[in-house]
Amino acid sequence: MTKVVFASLLVMSSYFGFSQNTTDASVEKSVFGIQVGLIGIWAHNELKLSNQVVLRSEIGLAGVNTANIEPLLALEPRWYYNINKRANKGKRIDGNSGNYISFRTSYRFFDSSEADKNEQNYLFFTPTWGIRRNIGNHFNYEAGIGVGLGFFNNNEKKVGYTSYLNLKIGYRF
Repeated sequence: MTKVVFASLLVMSSYFGFSQNTTDASVEKSVFGIQVGLIGIWAHNELKLSNQVVLRSEIGLAGVNTANIEPLLALEPRWYYNINKRANKGKRIDGNSGNYISFRTSYRFFDSSEADKNEQNYLFFTPTWGIRRNIGNHFNYEAGIGVGLGFFNNNEKKVGYTSYLNLKIGYRF
């Protein structure tokens, strides 16, 4: 009987010993910053919803080239899926540094420069995968990619596939 008790205590002590090495890491409560991309500038805020999920809101000016710069509003729930793994390895997680999966919803306001001045609005729904890493205490970079649906509102309403590429350098306040 003493051998069974001793073996049980040995197994349980090793279990509790390993469980102390794991940390329950969390995203930050609120992250505010500005970012600059290839063509555009954005201000953003990430609000904590749970230990790994944030709601990112974004406003900015962006376009595919310098002739088509448009105001943009975006709302994006992000799941930072490797926060615990990064914390356990001793890597930085401050400023929500990690890999994420998100569902980006963005709305672009556009007034064409053509003679008939047709107003065009774009609504995009794009699942994305991306990374965010810190450079020093306040600077960071992001890279992301996704494919989704776009709804175009001009003279005739259209729905089509759209791609999303995110390459930004930013400053976190």
